[in-house]
Amino acid sequence: MTTETISITRPALHEQVAQQLRQLLVEGQIAPGAKLNERALCEVLHVSRTPLREAIKMLAAEGLVELLPNRGAIAVSLSAGDVLHTFEVMAGLEALSGELAARRITDTELAEIRALHFEMLATWMRRDLSAYYRLNALIHRAINAAAKNPVLTATYNQVNARLQALRFRSNQDEDKWCEAVQEHEQMVQALADRDAAAMRRVLTQHLLHKRDVVLGQLQSLANSVQPAHAMQARFALGLDA
Repeated sequence: MTTETISITRPALHEQVAQQLRQLLVEGQIAPGAKLNERALCEVLHVSRTPLREAIKMLAAEGLVELLPNRGAIAVSLSAGDVLHTFEVMAGLEALSGELAARRITDTELAEIRALHFEMLATWMRRDLSAYYRLNALIHRAINAAAKNPVLTATYNQVNARLQALRFRSNQDEDKWCEAVQEHEQMVQALADRDAAAMRRVLTQHLLHKRDVVLGQLQSLANSVQPAHAMQARFALGLDA
């Protein structure tokens, strides 16, 4: 008998750091528009600046952070217009992924998506948003992979990277979160039925609902900021002295 050595490829350190940073950005622990403090991040992540900077470059390529001359990196903050346009494109990409997946998915791929769906439901019952979002993202990527179109996948990944943080926050509304779970139930059923039209319909609806939630959140934030700015102005002018 001969013993074969199986080589297991491990992510490079900067890739591991990128994944940790990605989670901080997606879950809002680094707020949109905030500067990435390299010294603090090195302490939190227990790494030197070299892998951290490589990781930041990776996230800049994904569109999660922006590199500014002489100012370092900041977490990307999308305007309402950016959100509207990006979600419109993402809805089309998700719809096409779903349509093609319904036609091309294998029984093994369907079983995997079902398993992920049941895991996701368990996290939803616990209201564990972080774990829920991780599984949710895996399901969407698995549907995209089942479409078996590498050009679609490359485009999907590029556009989706910009929306991860917003998609995460869209589930912070309890009613909308429940609605999203119901839509996932419909996705699994449509895949099982190999119903391409139903998959296109539910994924389009799913993304546009998320778009509306995010735009509503941005509007609420703008409405709460304006009175604060007005109050500051009144104090500055001595009107409330």
